[in-house]
Amino acid sequence: MTGEAAGFVGHFHDTGKIVKATNPKDRIASNKLPLDLVPDTLSAFAALAFVEGAAKYGAYNWRVAGVRASVYRSALDRHLKSWWNGEDVDPLTGVPHLASIIACAGILLDAGLAQKLTDDRPPKVGLGEVMRGLEAEVARVRSLFAEHAPIHWTAENSAGQ
Repeated sequence: MTGEAAGFVGHFHDTGKIVKATNPKDRIASNKLPLDLVPDTLSAFAALAFVEGAAKYGAYNWRVAGVRASVYRSALDRHLKSWWNGEDVDPLTGVPHLASIIACAGILLDAGLAQKLTDDRPPKVGLGEVMRGLEAEVARVRSLFAEHAPIHWTAENSAGQ
């Protein structure tokens, strides 16, 4: 796609940015990892969660001591379940649960790259294939009750109940 911006004609890269056709740096840079797509708010909240971890355990402790995948998966699950059930921030630390989830996932990724991750996940199973296969069953079960109109309760419509 072509477009005019800032007084020059170029084309839009798949990130939506205009790349100036006459600038070789634009052509080369347009294939680099687009770190600008990561919201700065994500980095800010991740930093808050990592500050909590550094205060408790020391910065980059996982790169030296290593971590077990199950420990961080469990912590991630606790934060996600707390958030899902209406608790936005950890009552002890004030750190948002979603920020802690980012930190847990980040540590799992980083520890794996640093070869400091003990992979104690259970033996592999084709879960993706199983879930895709069950989609037809979900549709079948829903069709059985197509005439029903149940209320699906949410935090919004259950206030005051």
